[in-house]
Amino acid sequence: MLKPLGDRVVIETIKEASTTKGGLFLPDSAEKKPVRGKVISVGNGKMLEDGKRVPVDVQPGDVIVFAQYGGTTVEFDGNEYTILNERDILAVVVD
Repeated sequence: MLKPLGDRVVIETIKEASTTKGGLFLPDSAEKKPVRGKVISVGNGKMLEDGKRVPVDVQPGDVIVFAQYGGTTVEFDGNEYTILNERDILAVVVD
């Protein structure tokens, strides 16, 4: 398992549908980069100059929306993950 450091978050991206609502197939060249993901693990939080730590606002299991070009994609144990800074997370999806 990957344990991020500081205010970083490890997510598994959620692939968007490759067809339109009308049933048209979208080729790979027309698909957007995923911007939703499921939080897998979170770091301990950002360390402030006074030595206090600010915890990360998301928890494992949360589904988030993140900046389209944010983060770094890594492969670990045959799975692809994205490691983001907390500032790249735009919202939590609430059911």
